[in-house]
Amino acid sequence: MLPTENRLRRREDFATAVRRGRRAGRPLLVVHLFRGATDPHAPGESAPRPRAGFVVSKAVGGAVVRNTVKRRLRHLMRDRIGQLPPGSLVVVRALPGAGDADHAQLARDLDAALRRLLGGGAR
Repeated sequence: MLPTENRLRRREDFATAVRRGRRAGRPLLVVHLFRGATDPHAPGESAPRPRAGFVVSKAVGGAVVRNTVKRRLRHLMRDRIGQLPPGSLVVVRALPGAGDADHAQLARDLDAALRRLLGGGAR
């Protein structure tokens, strides 16, 4: 599970990442990354932690499928949150095919999207 201090909770944070951040699309998901955000609600931290949030709509599947996809994405992001610059906001939006994908396919798409957003891959 992704630690609480690394989770996006506020609507404004989701909106900032989606509207002002860079986007990388893959067949199963879209990742939005906004670098250098500061959290005005954080108590005096010098370097805010990177935070991630997840959007899984009904187009992905029923409630059980959506929750499974969210759990998989949270687990995958937990292992990758250290790669992100401090203060960054990440929103991972699952596309309809994510409900039928296995853990390895989601990991492959997430890694490719993050690599592109962090400057390691070409368009």
